[in-house]
Amino acid sequence: MFIVMVGSSEITDRNLDVSEKNIKDFMEALQVAGQLSADNVLQTLKLLKVKILNNKMATPRCQKVTDIIVDYMKTMKPEGELEELCTEVLLALGFQSPGIVIFKLWDRWHLNNLPPNGLLVAVGRLIFCQGADPYIGVTWEYILHLLRMAQKEDDMLAVCHVLKGLVISARKHLDLGTKNDEIMDITQEALSIKAYLTLRVLFNRWSLRSNNKVTEEALVIIGHLFFLIPPSKLKNQVNRLTRWLMTLMSAKVAPFYISQCIFQLIDALALSGCGGINLESQLGNIIDMLFKQLSETVEDSNHHSVQNHSLALKAFYILTKLYNDRVVTLIRENVESKDPAKIISTIQIFTDVLQKVPQTEKLKNEVMHSVIIMIQEDLKPVRRALLNFIEMLIQHDYLAPHQGSIIINYVIKLSESDCSNEEDIQLTCSKILQMVTLPKLITLVCQPSNTLAFVPLSKMATKMALRARSLGQVPYLSSFHLRPTQFISPQKLLTHLVMFSLKPYREGEFGVSSLRLLYALHPITSLHPVINSNVGQLWMTEIPQMLQMLDDHTEKSLNQEEWEGRLLQAFLYKFFGFTLRTSRNIKMVQMMLSAILQTVHEELQEREGIAVALSIVSMKHLKVTLDQLQAYSAILTDKNSSSILKLMKEHQQREWGLVCNIIYLSYSKIISESKGAIFMHLDDILAMVLQHYRNCIVEKDKNLKLEYLDALTKLINILSSQPMAFQFKFPQKIEIVTFMMELIREEPMNSISSSIRQRAMNFITNFRKLHPLTEVEERTELLQTCFQSVLCLPSTEDLQKEASSSQEAQATEDLLMETLQSLLRLMETLIVEMPSQIQYCLEHLNIWLNSQNDNERERATWCAARILGFTAKWNNFGVEIKFSRLGCLVRLLAMRCQDPVDNICFLSSQAVYNLYRILLLQKQMQRKKQGLWEEEGKSEVYSANVFYNNTFEIAKAFAEYFTEMQLTHLVLTAMEGLTDSKATVSLAAAQLMSAVMKERGRDMIKIEEIVEGIVGRLNLQLEPNTKEETMRAMCLLAGNNTHRVVPMLLNKTLPWDRTNLALWKAFGTRRETTISVLQLLIGILEKLHSREESREMAFQPVAVTCALCEMLSGSLCQEAVQELYPRLLLAILHHLYWVIEQNVPQKMVVYNREEGPGRKSKPFDPTSCALEVVKLVFVAAAYEGVVVYANQHHCWDLLSSPEFYYIGIMDLTSGIVKNCEPAILHRILNLIRNILYSSNYHRRILARTFYAQLLWHRSVAQTVGQDFLGNLIKWTNEPNIIMKEVGLRGISNLALHPGQSESLKSQVPFLRDFLKNEARVTMQAVKSLRNIICFGKQQNTKVVFCSISKQLRPLINDERDLVKISATSALGHMLHRVHKFKPGAITRREIYSFLVPLLLSIQDNNTEVVKACGGALTEWTKVIGWSSLTQTFQHTTLSDHIQVLEETCKYLVGTKNIQLVGEFLSQSFDFLTSPQSFLREAAINFIGLTIKRLTMKRIHEDDVELLQNAIGSLRNDPVESIQSLVTTTLKNLDEYLNPESMSASRMSQLSNNIFKVTGMKTSERKKRLFKTVKQERDDDDNQKKNIWNWLRGPLNSLCNWHNRRVKTTPLIIGNSDK
Repeated sequence: MFIVMVGSSEITDRNLDVSEKNIKDFMEALQVAGQLSADNVLQTLKLLKVKILNNKMATPRCQKVTDIIVDYMKTMKPEGELEELCTEVLLALGFQSPGIVIFKLWDRWHLNNLPPNGLLVAVGRLIFCQGADPYIGVTWEYILHLLRMAQKEDDMLAVCHVLKGLVISARKHLDLGTKNDEIMDITQEALSIKAYLTLRVLFNRWSLRSNNKVTEEALVIIGHLFFLIPPSKLKNQVNRLTRWLMTLMSAKVAPFYISQCIFQLIDALALSGCGGINLESQLGNIIDMLFKQLSETVEDSNHHSVQNHSLALKAFYILTKLYNDRVVTLIRENVESKDPAKIISTIQIFTDVLQKVPQTEKLKNEVMHSVIIMIQEDLKPVRRALLNFIEMLIQHDYLAPHQGSIIINYVIKLSESDCSNEEDIQLTCSKILQMVTLPKLITLVCQPSNTLAFVPLSKMATKMALRARSLGQVPYLSSFHLRPTQFISPQKLLTHLVMFSLKPYREGEFGVSSLRLLYALHPITSLHPVINSNVGQLWMTEIPQMLQMLDDHTEKSLNQEEWEGRLLQAFLYKFFGFTLRTSRNIKMVQMMLSAILQTVHEELQEREGIAVALSIVSMKHLKVTLDQLQAYSAILTDKNSSSILKLMKEHQQREWGLVCNIIYLSYSKIISESKGAIFMHLDDILAMVLQHYRNCIVEKDKNLKLEYLDALTKLINILSSQPMAFQFKFPQKIEIVTFMMELIREEPMNSISSSIRQRAMNFITNFRKLHPLTEVEERTELLQTCFQSVLCLPSTEDLQKEASSSQEAQATEDLLMETLQSLLRLMETLIVEMPSQIQYCLEHLNIWLNSQNDNERERATWCAARILGFTAKWNNFGVEIKFSRLGCLVRLLAMRCQDPVDNICFLSSQAVYNLYRILLLQKQMQRKKQGLWEEEGKSEVYSANVFYNNTFEIAKAFAEYFTEMQLTHLVLTAMEGLTDSKATVSLAAAQLMSAVMKERGRDMIKIEEIVEGIVGRLNLQLEPNTKEETMRAMCLLAGNNTHRVVPMLLNKTLPWDRTNLALWKAFGTRRETTISVLQLLIGILEKLHSREESREMAFQPVAVTCALCEMLSGSLCQEAVQELYPRLLLAILHHLYWVIEQNVPQKMVVYNREEGPGRKSKPFDPTSCALEVVKLVFVAAAYEGVVVYANQHHCWDLLSSPEFYYIGIMDLTSGIVKNCEPAILHRILNLIRNILYSSNYHRRILARTFYAQLLWHRSVAQTVGQDFLGNLIKWTNEPNIIMKEVGLRGISNLALHPGQSESLKSQVPFLRDFLKNEARVTMQAVKSLRNIICFGKQQNTKVVFCSISKQLRPLINDERDLVKISATSALGHMLHRVHKFKPGAITRREIYSFLVPLLLSIQDNNTEVVKACGGALTEWTKVIGWSSLTQTFQHTTLSDHIQVLEETCKYLVGTKNIQLVGEFLSQSFDFLTSPQSFLREAAINFIGLTIKRLTMKRIHEDDVELLQNAIGSLRNDPVESIQSLVTTTLKNLDEYLNPESMSASRMSQLSNNIFKVTGMKTSERKKRLFKTVKQERDDDDNQKKNIWNWLRGPLNSLCNWHNRRVKTTPLIIGNSDK
């Protein structure tokens, strides 16, 4: 049923079959109210909708489903989701046949009632669908009827759905043109009538005056109706519509719907060409409503909010087009209000509307008038909107001259820096002002009223001018003076800006802004006819310098007088210079130059002005200028004519320094301005300079020296900066440098009170480029002098302590730092002159790098770091820099990286890194010359931070650059530092050794000297950390030079001291070293033991074991040991075998192990030492389980004995198999495989034992390509007993694994022969047979068991306990296996034969024998079926084994199988003659306990006689206890017998038999106990013979019958399959 199917929650649309039957069932159920639950209807309708949408339905079926759904909606009135789903089903049906659904609107029962709301909603949506056009008119007709009926809100909304669809669809068809009239079932005229009627019904019938959903939907519908109603009728409704919309606004209806309705009304009226009288009369109200809509807050996330604003602006635009002047007037009225919201709305309207309407003059005047009103009001909330509007007006050329100035002034006002405006307002103002022309803007800049806005205005003007220059449009403003009323003149502009620059920090940026504007308006100052072009060009040079000066100072730090002097005098002195330069009167030039040199020169600006003037004059009158300067300089050296001496003495030095300053500054300026002519006179000038100081007419105090040096330095700086200077040689250079060195030496060494030494070094530095260059000897003297003068100064702390104040202390510290910087620059100068000599430069620092004073070491390290850093920055090493003593240099710097002073460590790391960069760059240059690829990323590996306190990384980085000799020398010298008193220094030496050996240890030479040196120092009292690092260095050395280091240490006398032991232990801490050393040690063991050695003890292998004891005792050697594990283990075990066979002296101690503080050391002899190594190998390889296993199985004792060594190897191999991974086992197998047939007996035993026991593991036994069985059989055939045992052990292990059954089955006869061999061989043979049976195939189990049972049975009672236990235990396992496969008669007979031997052995006093017998008998009972005895045997102990035997005999007799009892007794008779007294006694016990349970009177006399004879044969046994036991047993037997039955004759017995055969009654017949009883006796009695002859026939028959019974198998339990 369809209904049932729908009820399932797992239904999908695939399950639903919209067939006639299913639809019918569903529809019938749907028509009966309550038959279906709401959930079932809901699920079914969902599936029905999907199926309808995906399948085309026939029209009749579609009609039927529609009817039923509508009826259901009418009857059940569904709500919520159910109603929506019904609507969706109707929509799905309508998509296929719209008419079917639409026609349901006017069913008869709808005439007086509204259709279901769901149906109305569906129809409203379907009207939009294709194919619904023919139903628009008829549907609208019906809806007009329903409009009058709808009263409830839900009903009204449902009707609105339909009506909305109708009006939108109708508008769409009308917009397509008249050709589509035929599609609708209504004409355009009829449609307009219905639209008008609809509007009236909505107004008259519906109450649309409140804020609800119905009103909003009605507004949407009415808005569309406007376009359908005839324009004439619509114009008549404008008044009513306006009043209604105003009412809705007061009712707080959503603004969007009102704005949309107003816009649609205006838009519809505008389509007719004019709005009409009514619209014009309502303009005030409409505009007022639109203003209110615009004042609503716009929320970007709310679509209606955004649309409301947009629609209102569009309405304004249409109204402006219809009623331009009237609307603008009405809009302007809001400008005059004080309401900011209305004003902002007005601005928005103007901004939007003005861009779309014609720009008439009247419109412009009115708008500008409104703008001026808003400017005058200047309401703060309005500013942002007003500025945006002004920007738009400027773009449309609204700025009239007068009104424009008002607007511009307003914008300037808002852009003033002191105005509390927001940043975006100022940005807008800036944008507006940039739209003004540059002449106008510059004029505005200079207006006094705009002073507050000067900075932003000047920035704008500067930006505009620079932009014009970048575009090639030079802002040439010479036409300013042509229109003085409009624009400012160039003279006034220049004056204005210069005056503003006098106060550069006024308002923050006054001076900077004015200077930058001057710079941007460069053509004004250079091309204008009223300004000298040279002055303008110079001004272009001065302005950047002055701007830099302002950037370097603040308002507080700037010297205002200096600033003003530079600003003004720069023009005055340059004007003076240019005037003289153009003069042709030489005398006047001489006179004016002399005059200007005699002017006041106290201020620096004045001296610079004089120098500038002279330099300008020198460009035309060089010789005259130089002569005047030389004549003027005479006042420095001529006592007779100098005016300086006329001054007071305290002023003479000052004046002498100022004159020097003027002269040298003038020379500097002349050199700068000269084009090369001055260089011809420079040598004379330099010679004169030296004479000035040496012939100084005043006292040479500190200040005079400083003044002289300062002036001279400026001169040399200018000279050195001239490119032409390199083309000349200056002979005076060497003399001047020597003079500077004298000044440096004159400075005190215990203080730094002046900057003389600093300035002297600066002078030498600046003099570096001039020829000739400094020679090596001179460089050496210079460096020594400077180093001695600077590096030996007291520490900063000491200098500060001597200062009288904190300011003086700070000044002293600054001066010291500046002096160091000068020394550094000097060193850089020398390096540049001769790059290849940098090593010698650094060597001069050695004495201070090793100084005991921290400050001297720190300064020297600082110099080394900086000079190396300077060198490393060169991009091209054209000259190779050789470091012939690189090792010493690296060692020295590396040691300083561990200096106690942290800053020295830091500086040293910088120095090391820079040295590394130099070497790396040189290497890269060489590779490029060779055409090799550059090593990528190499320079990024290291940094100064990496080298900081990290000697390892230093050595690693430099390792590749050392030669072998440098390496060795580095280590030998570093070794000397191990005993340094400073812990950090000694540690650094050790770390350096360690790191170098790690990186380049293989390249060392003088290994023996290094090893002895290290060992010797280790024996001294080193710091713990230093000692540890030295050990590590030795470890690395041994790892790289194993074959040279290890033999030296092995040859030390045993036992070794602590140092030697510590070295060996260190060798086990590093994987690479450990592997290398272990390989060598293993090789020594293997080589020395490779052949049969003599009986004399060799000590080198013993020393190897001592070394291994130390190496493997640490925890860091695990990985290395695991890598060499099998080989190392075999070598040690072979060595152990060798050791235990040597004649080792008693109490020989070869190794002492420290057991911890306060405990005695533990001594080891060679054997115990080798055993200890074996244990350590397992522990180091992470196989502690092997050691535990070996302890449990006493392996160490076995391995210590030459006799049982191979057994210990077997047990040890078992532990390895149990605890090691298969991969390890295969590695061992691969090693021993090569020595299985070694000529060395020890190796052969070791390898074969491992080989055999490794087969215990399945993965080994299943190794492909190995002939395991063949090898094992070969060994069993060898005469050596151990080899036989090992071979059998391997076969036993091989039998454990599947796949070996067939091959081993064929070897059973071969193995069976070993059951009569030496004890251990027999035991292994038993185990092999046991495993073949227990793990072989099912079909082979019983066959093999039967084939070996005869040979196995005697072993149960073997006189050797181990054999007995092994055989008995094996029998138990065999029986357990046989029991699984249901043994047959033959197998069971063999199993029966083991009972008596087991019962005899269980009487043994050996606990293990009793235990094994108990286990075997337990399995025996399970096989035979004697389940009642299973528990008895399972718990047998030594204390109750006789009781167990008695219980067994009792059960045996109780089976009533007398012949089986007789067989067991007969079997026991064989043991009465055993050479083992125990077995004889056990057999008597078994017989005695058995006959005790028998009813002897029923036993045949012959059998009784046989028992008596068997027991009686032991009356004379040599063991007294057996004699006693025999007597007791015979006595008991006599008691059990019936005396009458004993005297019965053979005749009576025969007669009884005859009577029984013939059927005659006689007395009870006695039972025969044994199978073989003699049936006839030799009797001469004729009577008996006659009777037998007479009874021949019957007796023959009887005899045949009897024989058949005797041969019958005894009691058989279970199935008989054999």
